[in-house]
Amino acid sequence: MISILLLLAYNAYAQTNSSIINFNRQKQQTIRFSTAGAAIDAHDGEIAYFNGTYYLYGTSYGCGFEWGKKEAPFCGFKVYTSTDLQQWTDKGFLFDAHTAVWQTRCNGSTYGCFRPHVIYNKKTKQYVLWINVYDNRIGFRVFTSPRPTGPFTEAAEPRLAVNSNGAVAGLNNGDHDTFVDEDGSAYIAYTDWQTKGTIVIEKLSADYLSGSGEHVKAVTKGSTEAPALFRRHGSYYLFYSDPNCGYCSGTGTSYRRAASPLGPWSDGIKISDKSCGGQPSFVSLVKLNGDSVFIYGSDLWNNAAKNEALANYYWAPLSFDANGVVEPIVCKDSIPLPIPAARATKVKVKPDNSSGQDGFSFQCDIHECIQRAQTFTPTRSGRLQAVSVTVFKSGYPGDDLHISIYPADEKGLPVPGKALYETAVPRDSISWSPSPVAIKPGLTVTGKRSYVIVVRSSTSSGCYGITYKEEAPGSIAAYSADCGQSFRIEKDRVLKFETYIAE
Repeated sequence: MISILLLLAYNAYAQTNSSIINFNRQKQQTIRFSTAGAAIDAHDGEIAYFNGTYYLYGTSYGCGFEWGKKEAPFCGFKVYTSTDLQQWTDKGFLFDAHTAVWQTRCNGSTYGCFRPHVIYNKKTKQYVLWINVYDNRIGFRVFTSPRPTGPFTEAAEPRLAVNSNGAVAGLNNGDHDTFVDEDGSAYIAYTDWQTKGTIVIEKLSADYLSGSGEHVKAVTKGSTEAPALFRRHGSYYLFYSDPNCGYCSGTGTSYRRAASPLGPWSDGIKISDKSCGGQPSFVSLVKLNGDSVFIYGSDLWNNAAKNEALANYYWAPLSFDANGVVEPIVCKDSIPLPIPAARATKVKVKPDNSSGQDGFSFQCDIHECIQRAQTFTPTRSGRLQAVSVTVFKSGYPGDDLHISIYPADEKGLPVPGKALYETAVPRDSISWSPSPVAIKPGLTVTGKRSYVIVVRSSTSSGCYGITYKEEAPGSIAAYSADCGQSFRIEKDRVLKFETYIAE
């Protein structure tokens, strides 16, 4: 029997062109999915470029981390890889964050741990990871690995010039960026919370594992965070959140410019008031057809909601005028890239029905009597070996998620009566980040006859969510608010699903 993992590993043929897609035609944020079909769960990090491959580093929220909720677990830091900035492969966690030590350092009873940034040291041949923590005085911990995907091993606690005598586990130094200059010297830009959010830039030691003491303070005047430091054509640029606004769904982006990382720095220039609906996170140098392109990224936070695993991203190349002035950010739904899309790996089994990967948004309302449904029509008769539905949870549901298969009537709605198949998916097995859940009905289905997937839960707390897209001609999704007594057709809407018919 072909395994469920193999079935879900299938990817459709790649398009001939790459595009960064930020919003759909309805101006909704769109979910970026990994090649395994799960939403990318890496936030407040960066895109790094090493040896022809892009690496997306970020904080995971899928296990249910909530800032300020004492019982919330720490999920760890993830990395994804890509060759075209479009198809991303999940490479797992940078280190094991489930240990008692890391839960004590980073769970909801602390300020948390954030912003993984990785740089490469050519002399030591080590990749160096800096993360922002709040369990020590300095506010950072440092790791090394011979590989950009890890696993990373913690090094000695770093030293920095600012707030080294602050209170343990206090608000001393905040989120940061690391940067390697053309001569191999490295720098860290970080937020000084003791001065209410000014930015400090400090040169790192030769091994990149600690500060050198050489630094400049108060690059910004305060109420700023999320620095991003880079060099272009002999000038240095510092981007930052202006004002600072953690988990905001729209705050400003400004930048400053200097001839040296340690200044003097120019006055700030604001280039976006809303950061395309998020908070600025990074500026990364990437190579596209041999050209250097600076990708601006902002985290499209869920507006400080309880499930920030749903946060998406805005990515777009920056534009500069002839004098190196950064042009105002114009938020675009999609941006074509001058590189071909990587061709997806083909496996032996293709889905019989698939809603695809692009253009999906999310909605969380499955609870009590509210149900969601999706119609599908097998192309041939056989055994329905597997069905995958992309779902998530929020707010600690008190009941499991129930998935059923019904025959469809002439309208494409579930035929009333007993389901052909039903199962309960344990609530603890469902991520807070949209991920495919696979069931194995084992039903014999008839080709060209329609069936309906129904997703429900009787929970009165929290909700389960689905991922969907509009403008899907011929597709029939449905909605019920009376415990399935009647369903209303949502024409040309499709839930994210796949079905597999056994050979």
